[in-house]
Amino acid sequence: MAGDERSTTERVLALLGLLQQRRVWTGPELADRLGVTSRTVRRDVGRLRALGYPVHAGQGVGGGYRLGPGQDLPPLLLDDEEAIATVVSLLAGAGGAVAGDAALRALTKLDRVLPTRLRHEVRALSGSVESFAAGRAPVDPQVLMTLAGACRDEVEAGFGYPSGGQVRRRRVEPYRLVASERRWYLLAYDLDRDGWRSFRLDRMTDVSARTWRFRPRPAPDAASYVQEGVASRVYPHRARFLVHAPAGTVRAQVPASAAVVRPRGSGRCEVISGAGSLDAVLMHVLLLGHDFEVLDPPELASRCRVLAEKLLTAGAPASDH
Repeated sequence: MAGDERSTTERVLALLGLLQQRRVWTGPELADRLGVTSRTVRRDVGRLRALGYPVHAGQGVGGGYRLGPGQDLPPLLLDDEEAIATVVSLLAGAGGAVAGDAALRALTKLDRVLPTRLRHEVRALSGSVESFAAGRAPVDPQVLMTLAGACRDEVEAGFGYPSGGQVRRRRVEPYRLVASERRWYLLAYDLDRDGWRSFRLDRMTDVSARTWRFRPRPAPDAASYVQEGVASRVYPHRARFLVHAPAGTVRAQVPASAAVVRPRGSGRCEVISGAGSLDAVLMHVLLLGHDFEVLDPPELASRCRVLAEKLLTAGAPASDH
């Protein structure tokens, strides 16, 4: 009985693979490919329908069995070449910071079930793919996969990371991978520093996932935390402004890596940004061309007055000599 059940399962999977390869098959064609009778094909089609696959049967000339779209996406069967092509495409996109979170989730699912015999081919092919998109920091696909898997499996991760002129080993509980227009970041709880941190993947070395599992802590919003860090926390000076313009208008004027823009009522928004000096961050907001108010820090208000006086002096007519 066990052998018969296994034979039936293998035959139904083979039938599903055939239906995914071509638009329409006749009953005799499927029976010939599978080495069974047309009656067995009809029974196996019924089994696929019971599993949620929308297999349609047409009558007359041009009729036959075809796999149609359904309400839910059923599992796909990929042969070796299709699996390699899919994984390499996802690796190339994710490594170049092009793919979003959905592509990375798909990649981790494929990684979990990819046969060992295909892994060396995937690595070899992914290394031959490059991107001509300017400004994107390259990321080792294996680093991306290791950290994505650690986030998925809720296991600790370790890596070398530059700090104070030295590369130090970091031990973290990985939470989310976040992609910006230029880089990939990891939001993780740093176990040695007892706090949430974001790390650039292109700066990591010797990345590894451990077997030690952890219970996820209450975490900040990953995308917002990383964006605020990139736009302001990394700079020696950061400031907050109330800008008298809609958030959508201001977001279109500044890249996400330069400032965090949050709606604040009708026609206004809060802008958080950082720079090497208070004057620099002030000028950035001034050049947006909207009325604004300084929210923080208090000393920035006095700098507004100083710069205003300098601008008035510069715009005054030259004295006659």
